Amino acid sequence: MMQRKRTIYMTLLLLVAAVIPGKAQQNVQFSQYVFNGLSVNPAYAGYKQDWYMNAIYRHQWAGFPGAPRTGGISVDGLANSRDNKVGLGLQMMVDRLGPQEALSIYGSYSYRIPLDDEDTRRLCFGIGAGVTQYAIDGAALQYVDNDDEAIPTGKASTWIPDARFGIYYYTSRFYAGVSVMDLFALYTDATRYSWKGNNYAAIRKTQHVYFTTGTMLTLSPVLQLKPSLMVKEDFKGPTSLDLNAFLLINEKIWIGGSYRTNVKLWNKDNLIDDLTAVNAASVMVEFYANERLRIGYAYDLNVTRMAGYQGGSHEISLGFLFPSKKYSLTNPRYF
Repeated sequence: MMQRKRTIYMTLLLLVAAVIPGKAQQNVQFSQYVFNGLSVNPAYAGYKQDWYMNAIYRHQWAGFPGAPRTGGISVDGLANSRDNKVGLGLQMMVDRLGPQEALSIYGSYSYRIPLDDEDTRRLCFGIGAGVTQYAIDGAALQYVDNDDEAIPTGKASTWIPDARFGIYYYTSRFYAGVSVMDLFALYTDATRYSWKGNNYAAIRKTQHVYFTTGTMLTLSPVLQLKPSLMVKEDFKGPTSLDLNAFLLINEKIWIGGSYRTNVKLWNKDNLIDDLTAVNAASVMVEFYANERLRIGYAYDLNVTRMAGYQGGSHEISLGFLFPSKKYSLTNPRYF
């Protein structure tokens, strides 16, 4: 059984290296990112005005050996500044995929420009900086030659600095944002990802651009609809599109789902013409136990041939708001 698992681990690693163009892998994406915008845009820092902490854990492809497992925690809020113009954030994340591991720590700074006297619209510019420790555990790999020097005898790791940038606009009922994550990925010296002369650059994350937008529509005094979408582009692999819709019931329960697929926005010479779209559907429930605590759960199901080989993906999250006089039920933060 252990030998079989190690064989699958090696297979996963080879698949990652083979299907991701440019010898780099896709960024982690949470289904519940719509409840924590800091994960995709540093300009989101301070949006809720009060300090907010979010913790999340994702187990992807349940029942599949070596499947991705990701956990993270973030906190963001306003600095003690005039006119609430400065937002700060901190995010820590660990991601494991078979023998691979990435541990990252990022700090974010957002400058929030008010656009009206009532403070219902702001344009925010954000920057983030941090480091990621990329690692490969040789003990999790199965190999034929016991003396293969390309396989680390233990865990081989390296620390890589990086940065991110974003713009975020919001009103009480609408938001839109664009961000660039892993800015330095295209310029990182690949020799840092090496072990005794063997290159492991395939484990690094590649540069991504995100576009997000959404709105709130009032259907009745106790029912509201929140449609949103996200486009994720790395300029190498297929463009990813997320379509989301949530119903907010009595300001207490969010019920909704999302559909993720690949779209062809323009021709990419490095992709084959008959590439099969990777589709996934999610159902999500978010419950506000009180005005401070949010509890969320998401279940993802791959709508592909792989669906029969794993038990879907599970994701749980907790959000905790440290409310002050700035927050009230008459001035909620929906995004």
